[in-house]
Amino acid sequence: MKKTLFAASFAALAMGVVFAAPASAADVSACLITKTDTNPFFVKMKEGAEAKAKELGITLKAYAGKIDGDHDSQVAAIESCIADGAKGILIAASDTKAIVDPVKKARDAGLLVIALDTPLDPIDAADATFATDNLEAGKLIGAWAAKTMGDKAKDAKIGFLDLTPSQPSVDVMRDQGFMIGFGIDPKDANKIGDEDDPRIVGHDVTNGNEEGGRKAMENLLQKDPDINVIHTINEPAAVGAYQALKAVGKEKDVLIVSVDGGCPGVKSVAEGVIGATSQQYPLMMAAYGIEAIANFAKDGTKPKPTEGKAFFDTGVNLVTDKPVDGVPSISVKEGTDKCWG
Repeated sequence: MKKTLFAASFAALAMGVVFAAPASAADVSACLITKTDTNPFFVKMKEGAEAKAKELGITLKAYAGKIDGDHDSQVAAIESCIADGAKGILIAASDTKAIVDPVKKARDAGLLVIALDTPLDPIDAADATFATDNLEAGKLIGAWAAKTMGDKAKDAKIGFLDLTPSQPSVDVMRDQGFMIGFGIDPKDANKIGDEDDPRIVGHDVTNGNEEGGRKAMENLLQKDPDINVIHTINEPAAVGAYQALKAVGKEKDVLIVSVDGGCPGVKSVAEGVIGATSQQYPLMMAAYGIEAIANFAKDGTKPKPTEGKAFFDTGVNLVTDKPVDGVPSISVKEGTDKCWG
């Protein structure tokens, strides 16, 4: 845990970002609201928040949806945080548009609200966003997939395993980023499903879990059994897709790419289940989010975004043992050293 926190802090310093150490935060409370409490990404996010809260003497309450996409549970959590007198909320929103009004209520009540991983829509509906550059994460795996396929990319048959029908911003950015990296015109960059590239077989939703990935893959195979590239919203969905492909003997015929970089996902890259994944760093998002709430409680200071961006960029690396020219990446060994979950 300490090693991971140090690595995350070092990464932030490397980007030229310095967070002042907050003064004692005794009697300050904060809330962490995640999409689920089972996805390893959010488990690690919670660990980061808990470790930093303990270090700073902040009382932390954690909430999570029953499944990815459970908006109502997140609204109820915000109401509880306001009623409990919390000083700030860290939230990975399931529905980035519908959550705006509850977030406004919290901000109007004097709470600092920081979006983690998933920017709200609009992004300035939160006081700040600590996140992976999800568009860049998508571009990396899209470019890697295109370069890996070579000349065959022009005739690819691509399926997209997305998150939920509500199309949260993290879903849209990874999806559209993949298209840009692969060489597909995404049309409206703020919307999934309006593309007209003939290489796209279709989209389906997974709720970000293995079972959803398996079912979505089965649905797309019914549309076109010759699919040979799959973009997945995260690694649990990718594993589900692989299971569906293996069940029909097609696991060696399809190139799967994903985003997250958790230890199980990096292991899946090592085993050849996933070709490449874009690794993000949830522990850092949460740890710095708690520091930001402590600083806000101290003197009203609000965190600032990374220069040139609308959010604080917590970094992303492509993880693969099959590097290609022109697409920066790190090895599975390096990814394992930096992974979570």
